[in-house]
Amino acid sequence: MNEPLSPELEELHAYADGQLSPSERGRVEERLAGSPGLRRQVDDYEAIRRGLRALYDPVLDEPVPARMDKRPRRHHWLQALGAVAAGVLLLVAGGWIGMHLEQGGFSSVAGTPRGAREAAMAYAVYAPEMRHPVEVPGDQEEHLVTWLTKRIGATVHAPSLDALGFTLIGGRLLSSDDGPGALLMYENTEGKRVVLYASKVQAADRPTAFRFARDQDVSVFYWREGALFYALAGELDRAGLLALAESVYRQIAI
Repeated sequence: MNEPLSPELEELHAYADGQLSPSERGRVEERLAGSPGLRRQVDDYEAIRRGLRALYDPVLDEPVPARMDKRPRRHHWLQALGAVAAGVLLLVAGGWIGMHLEQGGFSSVAGTPRGAREAAMAYAVYAPEMRHPVEVPGDQEEHLVTWLTKRIGATVHAPSLDALGFTLIGGRLLSSDDGPGALLMYENTEGKRVVLYASKVQAADRPTAFRFARDQDVSVFYWREGALFYALAGELDRAGLLALAESVYRQIAI
């Protein structure tokens, strides 16, 4: 069973979500002014909120698919069943909104690895961050790689993408239902960013060839190499992201 949040954490979440009164916000802001750690925590909450809105808000404007609007008129029980099915479809669409297959349209649950969706989500949440995009900066690369390797239980590499114009700015540890994952972030001189996500391959995972997925402006190349699943995500065209992904692949496959 999940433990309930403490009143202090509930108040921080409410602050990040804009749900406090002016007097309550003032009290929280006094706490944040005296605690850099709490300030970073709230910044992370706000970044996650922005990332979720960026990924899922477009769904609210999508028209209801015609196939979901064909309700039988003569059988009320079929109407009720159709309404339930529509609700399930909407929930599935919301949970899997991030990924498209090369053929277009939303990917199937079985056909899209979770790691690819997590990479797209991590990009949406952390790439826009100016103050705290990473936990460990790129100038501490050795420490970053050692730390991530220890935490996920498999060797993590930080490929160099300098030759393609992208410099490592740092990384962070992520958590998912499948366990910890490593996130590395790169940036070019124009301020464009890409993220490389790596997590341990699960026993049930099938071998994954080099695959491409896209949702709106975010593209992802993903594949499996040895004990790790990799996904590279960014708002680049397919050719640009492919060049980066191939460079990553050549370096980690050695």
